[in-house]
Parts: sequence; structure tokens; C-alpha cells
Amino acid sequence: MAKKVLVVDDEKLIVKGIRFSLEQDGMEVECAYDGEEALRMATDNEYDMILLDIMLPKMDGFEVCQHIREFSSVPIVMLTAKGDDMDKILGLEYGADDYITKPFNILEVKARIKAIMRRTAASMPKKENASLIESGDLKMDCESRRLFVKDKEINLTAKEFDLLELLVTNPNKVYSRESLLNLVWGYEYPGDVRTVDVHVRRMREKIESNPSEPKYVHTKWGVGYYYRADK
Repeated sequence: MAKKVLVVDDEKLIVKGIRFSLEQDGMEVECAYDGEEALRMATDNEYDMILLDIMLPKMDGFEVCQHIREFSSVPIVMLTAKGDDMDKILGLEYGADDYITKPFNILEVKARIKAIMRRTAASMPKKENASLIESGDLKMDCESRRLFVKDKEINLTAKEFDLLELLVTNPNKVYSRESLLNLVWGYEYPGDVRTVDVHVRRMREKIESNPSEPKYVHTKWGVGYYYRADK
């Protein structure tokens, strides 16, 4: 089945170029040109990926990303201005999985999209023999990619789920930020270790009753992060 991508940008030439290139690779592409239209389409349809520009009319990309995260864990890649690190960090804060800097090479965009789709697809069947993981009050259904804490469902982004799944399936193993970046985002990912810190912080805010005193995802100071379900 063809992968379905939503491309959101108010620059129609950019959208046209991305759409043509992705369709050449057999993907199904739909387009939106402002934030409100993008949110409406994301609400009414299911996509395998959303490419989302930050500077949009009516509602900016940060707001759109934040609203989408209220109901979906679809991978979101933000399109940011060249060299604007704050936009990249904010994009991750609002729930984006990755970012691509403008002006971009369309071959890089396609490679990044395919890499994220491969990792998302690969993460679903790999736990067939242990699709349901229970650890204390935490339950992960790796097949449906759903998380429950104290029987309450928690909505994680695709990357947050991947990160937590890796830690939960390897309890008490301490992973450095560099290792997590490579294992969860991939060796070709151009970001830095701040990406990991942002995702851990956002994940803790969702799963921990007191994020400053975590029960599940712990910090080994000077080393990295590990999972242990405290009683």
C-alpha cells in the first residue's frame, strides 16, 4: 500500500516540487497551504507522515503540531529556517519527530522521510512474541503502539514511544545520549543530543506523576538514561 504524506507549506512552488518528487517514488501526497487547513486534514485523514512548515498563515506550524499531538502520533517533520536552532528545539518541544532546514535538497528530504518510515514500520512487528509489556503500573502494547499508566492511556509521539520501548525492554541498562540518538533516530540523523533530552523531558511530563522525581525513566548523571519501575 502506498505511503500517504501530507505536505504543508504556504509556498506553492515548494509544495509542488515536494509533491512531484514523492509521487515519483510511489507515495500518495496531499497538500495544505495554511495551518487551519492542515489541522483539518490531519483530523479527517490518516497519514504515514506530515511535512510541516513553521511559518504558515492562520495558524503556525508549532500550533498545528501541538494540536495534532492531542490525537495522533503520526511522524511529523518540521521545515525550519536555515540556522535557526530555536525553531528546531521548539519544534521538538511541541512534538515533532525531526526537522529539515530550508533551503533543502529534495534528495535529502526523500532520504529522511524514507528513513523515518522504515524505523516506524520496523518498530511495529519486532515485538511479536512480546507485544504486551507490563512493568509495574506501566503497560505497553508494542503492536498497536499504545501506552497505559495506571490503566490510563497516554498519547506519546512516535519517537517518544520508540524511546520508551527501547528503555523498557532493556531495564536497568544505561544508554548514553549518543547511543539513544543513534538507536532511535538513526545514524544518519543530523541532530545533536539535545534532541534526546527534549524527548525525555516531554515523555516524563506525560508518564510521571512527578517529573522531577521520576518513577520510570531515570537519569544516570554524566552518563545517560535508563528505565526502572520504582515501587
